[in-house]
Amino acid sequence: MSSTAGALHVPVEVWLALAAFVAGWVDAVVGGGGLIQLPALVLAVPGALPAQILATNKAASVAGTATSALTYYRRVRPDLATALPTAAVAFLGAAGGAVIGLHIPKSAFTPIVLILLVVVGAYTVLRPDLGSVTQLRHAGARHTTLAVVTGLVIGTYDGALGPGTGSFLVFALVGLLGYAFLDASATAQIVNVATNLGALAVFAPGGHVLWRLAAVMAAANLLGGYAGARTAVALGSRFVRAVFLTVVAAFVVRLGWGLLG
Repeated sequence: MSSTAGALHVPVEVWLALAAFVAGWVDAVVGGGGLIQLPALVLAVPGALPAQILATNKAASVAGTATSALTYYRRVRPDLATALPTAAVAFLGAAGGAVIGLHIPKSAFTPIVLILLVVVGAYTVLRPDLGSVTQLRHAGARHTTLAVVTGLVIGTYDGALGPGTGSFLVFALVGLLGYAFLDASATAQIVNVATNLGALAVFAPGGHVLWRLAAVMAAANLLGGYAGARTAVALGSRFVRAVFLTVVAAFVVRLGWGLLG
C-alpha cells in the first residue's frame, strides 16, 4: 500500500487521507461523503474488489459519523425519540443491504442515484423556505413510523452501495418530517453511524476491509467530521442548506459526466 501517486510521488495513503478529511467534513454538514471517498479508493487501489472498496469506505466513515454525531448531540440536542428507533431499523436495513450488495452490479445504481439527486435538488430549490425552521408535519406514532420506514429504506440502500446516503437522510428528515436543516443533519449523523455499523457487521467478518488503509482514512475522516459538525452548528441551517445544494449539484454533474463517459 506504499505505492506512489502520479509524478509528485506522494504516497497513496496521503491522497486517501486528504479525500477522507474532505468527505468527513461534507458528510457531517449535509451527508454524501461516500461520493468522495469511494472514487478515491477506486483510483488508489485499482486491484481491489468492489466488496473491499465498500467495506473499507464504511470502516473509514464510521469514525467520522460517530464523531460528528457526538458533536451535534452536545450542541444541537437532536430528537433522540426519533433518531434512536430510526437508527435501530436503519442498522438492520444496512446489514440486509450489504448482503444484497455483494451480489449485484454496482453500475445499476448510478442512474437511480442520479435521478434521485436531481429530484432532491430541484425540490429544495423550488422550496426556498424548506428547512429554515423545524415545523414537524406529523406527531406521535405517525411521525415515528414515517421516520422508521425512511431509516429502513435508506439504510438498505446504504448497505448495498451507499453514496449520497447522508444527503438523502437529510432531505427526508427536512422534506418528509419537517425538521430544519441543522436538526436534520444532527439526526442524520446518528442514523448514519448505525448504517455504517450495520454494513460493517456483514463486511468485516467476511474479511473485506483493507484495514491498513481504513485506519489512515478513519483518522482523517474523524477530523473532518468534527470540523464539519462544528462549522454547521456555528453557521446554522441557512449555511447547511447552501452546502446541501452545492453538494447535490456537484454530485449530479459528476455522476452525469460518468454516465456520458
